[in-house]
Amino acid sequence: MTREIKIGNRLVGDGHPAYVIAEIGINHNGDLAIAKQMIDAAVHAGVDAVKFQKRTPEIATPPDQQKQMRETPWGYISYLDYRYKVEFSEEQYCEIEKYCKDKGITWLVSVWDEPSVDFMEKFDTPAYKIPSASLTDFGLIRKARATGKPVILSTGMSTMEQIRMGVQILGEKDLVLMHCTSTYPCEPEELNLKMVQTLRDEFPNTPIGYSGHEVGLVPSAIAVALGACMVERHLTLDRAMWGTDQAASVEPGGFERLVKYIRVSEAALGDGVKKVYESEKASLKKLRRLNGED
Repeated sequence: MTREIKIGNRLVGDGHPAYVIAEIGINHNGDLAIAKQMIDAAVHAGVDAVKFQKRTPEIATPPDQQKQMRETPWGYISYLDYRYKVEFSEEQYCEIEKYCKDKGITWLVSVWDEPSVDFMEKFDTPAYKIPSASLTDFGLIRKARATGKPVILSTGMSTMEQIRMGVQILGEKDLVLMHCTSTYPCEPEELNLKMVQTLRDEFPNTPIGYSGHEVGLVPSAIAVALGACMVERHLTLDRAMWGTDQAASVEPGGFERLVKYIRVSEAALGDGVKKVYESEKASLKKLRRLNGED
C-alpha cells in the first residue's frame, strides 16, 4: 500500500511536496474581515490550504468551564459566551468558502463535535481534521469517517495506545496522522520531532505529518526532513493580538519564510544516491589529485 492520500487535487505522502496548512483557527477573533486578511496572507505565503475550527460551544466546552468568567475584547463574560463570540455562522462560512474559491486556495476545518460535522457537510471542504483534544471521542471519529472524506488526526496529549485505538477505529485508508505536542507555545525540549519516525514505523501505510506550536520556524522544516509529509502551523496577523493561540502562531512574513524553508529542505534532501554532479566537474578537473601526485 502506498503511503499517500489525495486531498482535493493534491496527492499527500511520500514522494510529494509537503502539504502546508496555515491554521487560522480562532485567531480571527470572530471577525470575518480579519479572517479574509489571514487568507490573503496564507495565499501570499504559498501554502496549500487554510484551516478553521468549528465547534458547537455548549457541547465542545467542558461543563465545569462554561460559567468561568474571563476578560475578553467583548467585556467580562463567561467562557461559554466567549466561545460563541469566536464561532462563525453558516452565512459567514459561505462567505469564507466563496472567498477561498476566488483566491484559489483550499480550506479545511477542524471539527470538535458531531453536530459540527453535520454543519460542515453543507460545504465543499475536501477533508476533516480531528483535533488532539478529540482523539478519544470515538463518536466524533466515526462520524467524520462516515462522510467518506479523508481524515487528518492530531495526536497531541495522547499515549501510543490511544493513538493506536484512534487509528483502529478510523482505519488507515484516507488518513494522515499528525505528530503534535499540545502546548502553546511549546518548548524545543518537548517537541520530540523523532516521533515523526516513530509514527512512520508504527503505521507504515499512513502518511505522517507535523502540527507545530513552537516559537520559530526551524523545527517545522526539520520535521519535513524527518519524513513529515504535511505541516500545520498557526497563522496570525500579529502575535500581540488578543487570543490564546496568538503567541504560538506565525506572522505573515514568518509564514513566507516557513514555506521557503520547507521547500529548500525538500530540495536539499535529494535521493541518497551518490553521484558526481555536472556542477562539480570543473572543480574535479582543477583540484583532484590522483595517486598522491601533484
